[in-house]
Amino acid sequence: TNQWFLPAVRGDIPPGCAAHGFVCDGTRILVFGGMVEYGRYSNDLYELQASRWLWKKVKPQAPSTGSPPCPRLGHSFSLYGNKCYLFGGLANESEDSNNNVPRYLNDFYELELQHGSGVVGWSIPVTKGILPSPRESHTAIVYCRKDVGSPKMYIFGGMCGCRLNDLWELDIETMTWSRPETKGTVPLPRSLHTANVIGNKMYVFGGWVPQSAGGEISSHDGEWKCTGSFSYLNLDTTEWIGLISDCQEDKSNLLPGPRAGHCAVAVGTRLYIWSGRDGYRKAWNNQVCCKDLWYLDTEKPPAPSQVQLIRATTNSFQVKWDEVPTVEGYLLQLHSDSPVPPASGTPGAGVPEASLLTSQGASSLHQSPQLLTSIPYPDMKVDHPSQTNNVIPNNNANWEPDTSRNAFHLQSVGEINVGVSLSSNSLLKIEGKEKVAAPENKITQETMKSHADATGFKESNAPSLLPVCDRQWYDVGIFKNNTAVVSQFYLLPEETLSISNKADVPDYRLLKKQDLFPGTVYRFRVAAINGCGVGPFSKVSEFKTCIPGFPGAPSTVKISKSVDCIHLSWEPPASPSGNILEYSAYLAIRSTQLQENPNQLVFMRIYCGLKTSCTVTATQLSNAHVDYTSRPAIVFRISAKNERGYGPATQVRWLQ
Repeated sequence: TNQWFLPAVRGDIPPGCAAHGFVCDGTRILVFGGMVEYGRYSNDLYELQASRWLWKKVKPQAPSTGSPPCPRLGHSFSLYGNKCYLFGGLANESEDSNNNVPRYLNDFYELELQHGSGVVGWSIPVTKGILPSPRESHTAIVYCRKDVGSPKMYIFGGMCGCRLNDLWELDIETMTWSRPETKGTVPLPRSLHTANVIGNKMYVFGGWVPQSAGGEISSHDGEWKCTGSFSYLNLDTTEWIGLISDCQEDKSNLLPGPRAGHCAVAVGTRLYIWSGRDGYRKAWNNQVCCKDLWYLDTEKPPAPSQVQLIRATTNSFQVKWDEVPTVEGYLLQLHSDSPVPPASGTPGAGVPEASLLTSQGASSLHQSPQLLTSIPYPDMKVDHPSQTNNVIPNNNANWEPDTSRNAFHLQSVGEINVGVSLSSNSLLKIEGKEKVAAPENKITQETMKSHADATGFKESNAPSLLPVCDRQWYDVGIFKNNTAVVSQFYLLPEETLSISNKADVPDYRLLKKQDLFPGTVYRFRVAAINGCGVGPFSKVSEFKTCIPGFPGAPSTVKISKSVDCIHLSWEPPASPSGNILEYSAYLAIRSTQLQENPNQLVFMRIYCGLKTSCTVTATQLSNAHVDYTSRPAIVFRISAKNERGYGPATQVRWLQ
């Protein structure tokens, strides 16, 4: 919703503090230390259960050897597994808070957490190697390569009389400190910056940096300023890459301004930056707290899940797919086995509709009606699964991140009108209105026209049933949400129909729309869009519009669980096309055929009758196949029969 809210917290609410340590572990947050007021620092530990907005002051056990951490500010507090790692900070040597005698720290503690809530206690690990020098206002992150190696903590920069830009590494398994050798241009010494890990990169933004004089940094660090420079460290190759230099001009206000003491968080592959001080005149009472929220898309989004069918009619589909976090919209495409005529006649009006679909049935269900036209009746086992289960892999799924396409955006709270240019080598922002309102359920035309370079309108792995020009993918539209009602698609101009890799996409408002035909098989794929462009397409799904005279698919499927069985119930088809003679329910089961081809499900009929409900026994469920195409689920299908025969089935994924 892009709307801030103030939760009603309760419990042991901590006092306001600055420069504290903060980690997020699932739905709980741990806060340690910080400055409560000038000269008075804290070593208290608080836990917030964000699912209940409940604060609790926790008291860890003291280390078996040594003292617990002293009160401090500007320390780092990093989470890995069930342990938090505390390093450094600034303490007050004086017992009088009005007489501040700073002492920089380089002590190192480990805090063991209990699962879900609570902590065990502090310990002081025995480390090898040379400890980093004392410092405060540094950053610390933990990174572990997926394929090989142990987790490592990286400490960068900070303040100890002067600002630092040294990099330290701690092997958490062996507790060994080292100074890794780096390549590239090391960022300027800095403090009160942020560092976040996305993939194998540590992104460093902002902070206080020394004021350079004649191209050289002052050794005594007497002059300093805020910076808006932005770099990342490739943690696999230890190479620094600069993205925004300290002296880069930004007359158009397309980049976050210089700041220090801000906060940054990574959500998926997106980096959010919030607030901070601008360092004006270097005096705290003259500095302005920034109130802007920015985000950076660092990579194209991953492929969404396969398109799922919720309902089919003679000339439309209701479809959905799993949401991809932090994206601006989705590009939905289709193609048909039937030849599609080139565009001619009157252009269609307007931009693609983006329909908001309310899921039916229980909240844990993913409903997707599919055809059972090849299921034999009344056999209990399907020896040749419906062709609608075929999954066609997409060759665009293997893609490489393109760092030149990183895009900064200014995020406004309230209504967002998205106008994103997806051209390469550009840094961009989203303009937001001050008025608070629900976001529009569509992407503006500028975004729609900019996805061609990533889609290419080419699908080399599509079935070779037709000539190349007839296997063209057509745009259904770009949708803000993960649902769509599809009754039309956009035809390409005749001169571009056979071009498989176009540089531009025509303006949708100038294209003719083509209605869907009854009894026709359509293949669907979907890709997510963010500021870096259009990501890879999903695997291909295949659905068929209903044939007139046959019943529609049952709807509003619900599943309830009891001790030794489950109960299925559903509503009759919205368009029965006559009298419903019976319903059939099917369960996807394990089979050797499924092991050979996981994309072709094998179904067993578990019910046939006039009632709109049935019971599935524990014995039947013991043979169920668990589908992992998205989240693990047991798959059911339910279809209705009238005088003409069986219509399409509603497919239900019962999440496990």
